[in-house]
Amino acid sequence: MADPPRSDLFPSSRLDSDAGALFVLQAKGEWWHAGFHLTTAIVGPTILTLPYAFRGLGWWLGFVCLTTMGLVTFYAYYLMSKVLDHCEKSGRRHIRFRELAADVLGSGWMFYVVIFIQTAINTGIGIGAILLAGQCLDIMYSSLFPQGTLKLYEFIAMVTAVMIVLSQLPSFHSLRHINCASLLLSLGYTFLVVGACINLGLSKHAPKREYSLEPSDSGRVFSAFTSISIIAAIFGNGILPEIQATLAPPATGKMLKGLILCYSVIFFTFYSAAISGYWVFGNNSSSNILKNLMPDEGPTLAPIVVIGLAVIFILLQLFAIGLVYSQVAYEIMEKNSADTTQGMFSRRNLVPRLILRTLYMAFCGFMAAMLPFFGDINAVVGAFGFIPLDFVLPMLLYNMTYKPTKRSFTYWINMTIMVVFTCAGLMGAFSSVRKLVLDANKFKLFSSEVVD
Repeated sequence: MADPPRSDLFPSSRLDSDAGALFVLQAKGEWWHAGFHLTTAIVGPTILTLPYAFRGLGWWLGFVCLTTMGLVTFYAYYLMSKVLDHCEKSGRRHIRFRELAADVLGSGWMFYVVIFIQTAINTGIGIGAILLAGQCLDIMYSSLFPQGTLKLYEFIAMVTAVMIVLSQLPSFHSLRHINCASLLLSLGYTFLVVGACINLGLSKHAPKREYSLEPSDSGRVFSAFTSISIIAAIFGNGILPEIQATLAPPATGKMLKGLILCYSVIFFTFYSAAISGYWVFGNNSSSNILKNLMPDEGPTLAPIVVIGLAVIFILLQLFAIGLVYSQVAYEIMEKNSADTTQGMFSRRNLVPRLILRTLYMAFCGFMAAMLPFFGDINAVVGAFGFIPLDFVLPMLLYNMTYKPTKRSFTYWINMTIMVVFTCAGLMGAFSSVRKLVLDANKFKLFSSEVVD
């Protein structure tokens, strides 16, 4: 078994004076903590978009794509954890995706490619989490005060203020209890929404169901690839090395247990949400199935208590998601601003942390208020970010590290996944940007309406 090339690029000794490693990516966690982090990073309110993704694929292709994405991402994350384990055993422990890619591939430019994609993903999700949380507050306010005058951007400002306070939690490991609660919240609102959909589907008030696809061939193709990009974004992670970095050494084998915990939750939540939502609403499924249960005209299609609880659970989990995907940005800030010779909570380190994290969250909140494009942002992030990081790079890193023979099954399955998902990513990027452009005339800056 050959060692990864260029073993001197990122020596482990560098971490002793790395504030990002010592303060943000502290290696203190157990495997179940990694499972909590992974579940928060993957299982979020975006699962309520799955019926909308099925709308562009239909029943058969929807099931195939959902199952394929699940199997491929589990396999990809497992391969990446093996590469990280191998590097650690070779004396080159990596705690950042960008450093792992640059070391294994032996190319300095990969460092900047990965950091650019990661930054786009994490910032996009941070913006989306604040936007959705603001929308949750707006839903509750509108239900309680139908004639109220507060606008969506005002609720986004409230959410941003809370996120600024929570962002001062210093390390990824300090989120372990929050992310455990996040796992329970995801199960809670999923089962509430699924129960509401099943109850509606079996009642006399069930909406008329239609499962037809786009009438034109080109429309069906674009819708299908947009849906594939959405599913890729929902399964995406993009921060697995940073999550594995929080495990107390030795990390070997711990990540697999965390992945199994995470994908057990995925199995119950993803399929139940996709099946129940698409079964009830068919090709009228919205980018957030809660909007179908709460139509603009007429009574709500589920008990107010059920919808209210689901919205509260979603709101609370969105804070955890925003925190998890901010850790890479915080790690970069800390690495370049903190002094490791002084304590984590010393004035020298506390003041820059307070200022930089506040500015970052304020930026995300401003963008969320200005551009309410949640459904379209989800698809674009999936195509440009998650597909290369989660469906292509892990296989390439594994082949470069372990060098399986070209006659082996592992080599060819990895190559096939890379080629198929590179093509899917290119088509998904085109179709997602196309939909973003088409929707551009449907919204106004600082609008109170979130465009599907």
